[in-house]
Amino acid sequence: MNPITLERTVTKKVTLRLIPFLFLCFIIAILDRVNIGFAALQMNEDLGFSNAVFGLGAGIFFLGYFLLEVPGSAMMTKIGARKWISRIMVTWAIIAILMAFVQTPWQFYTARFLLGVAEASFYPCMVYYLSGFYQTKHHAKAIAGFMLAIPGANALGSPLSTFLLGIDWLGFAGWQWLFILEAIPALILGVIAYFYLDDKIEDVKWLNKEEKHWLIDVITKENQKKEEVKHYTFTQALKDRDVLILSLGYFCWMMGYYGINMFLPTISQGLSETTSLSMQNMGWLLGLMYLFAMGAMIFVGNHSDKKNERRWHVATCLIISSLAMIASSYIAETSIILSFVFLTVALCGAFGAYSPFWAIPPSFLTGAAAGGAIALINSIGNLGGFFGPYIVGYIKDATGSFHNGMLFLGISMIIGALIIVFLVKQSGKALKSLDGKTTDYKKIEKSS
Repeated sequence: MNPITLERTVTKKVTLRLIPFLFLCFIIAILDRVNIGFAALQMNEDLGFSNAVFGLGAGIFFLGYFLLEVPGSAMMTKIGARKWISRIMVTWAIIAILMAFVQTPWQFYTARFLLGVAEASFYPCMVYYLSGFYQTKHHAKAIAGFMLAIPGANALGSPLSTFLLGIDWLGFAGWQWLFILEAIPALILGVIAYFYLDDKIEDVKWLNKEEKHWLIDVITKENQKKEEVKHYTFTQALKDRDVLILSLGYFCWMMGYYGINMFLPTISQGLSETTSLSMQNMGWLLGLMYLFAMGAMIFVGNHSDKKNERRWHVATCLIISSLAMIASSYIAETSIILSFVFLTVALCGAFGAYSPFWAIPPSFLTGAAAGGAIALINSIGNLGGFFGPYIVGYIKDATGSFHNGMLFLGISMIIGALIIVFLVKQSGKALKSLDGKTTDYKKIEKSS
């Protein structure tokens, strides 16, 4: 089989084997992370939580996430991604179920914090895992494939969560059933992951001998070329200039992203009240908005790979998202429909930036170093998920409006875009050929 045909065959097999399953696992993770926004529509009133209390509880998840992200990733590189993914899913499923029984603000804070601790390192574990099965030039598409779970979880979760809020069984409220029923799939998939996934290419049974040898050879050669430029250990990667700057840019981005994401159901409920939209129909509308965001992720990921460019794709998406977010808030007073259109554009921009951004770290780091870098970027970045919802909730309670909160989130995302495009030296570009005739890593070395 010639190299081009072999590459296409192997890439297709890897994609069909890994992406659908990891997509399903990640969609449950995101669902259990953000369903708090829908639960708030009932839970806040039932338990007497203010917007500030809810914002702190929603955001404190990321504090636990931040503290355990890097240690968890270090553990993952030692015991293997397969076992670690399984452990994470089973643990967070149990804690997500316990969320249904919180009664006080401190119980709420504790449960959300522990949920973040349980899920810590899940995302970098998946990115690290995929980098061991894909060539660098296919990273953006591969990452986009399973990261479609982020808007996908919201597209599925919006109508599902609003439906579950209407359940009243066995003396439990709808928001309690929402937590319980949406956590059970994580428990099941966690057990399946242990038997379904393979730790390395040598272990797989779904590639033949020729395909295994080719994939091992091409990834080994790519890693050797990367290490000729930068050979880092796990700890050294945490101190790399571009890793730290990527972390800062991601922090600003996530502060804006999670600020809008956690409060989107509440914001949308306020907007929909003027049109007499039912809660269930609001769920379907939000689901449609996230479907558009999925389309944006696919388009941007493919376009980024085609153009072999990452940073400007990220920055463009974030700037469009921030401007649309601000416009949506201020235009709501004159046109509800147009406000929802701008909210949709904001979501498309925020989600579209994901795949090109996460294709950057594996383009210049390998092995445990890549795992450590991804974990640090994700942990520091998601710490923005702690500040964003809390600040929005605080501003809403203080002013009675979401306007200033949306302005703050939009500016935060613009700052993140500027940091990534102007301060990060790594281009994130892939090797141009399999024969090693051209490579961008020498350019990286000179610019560094």
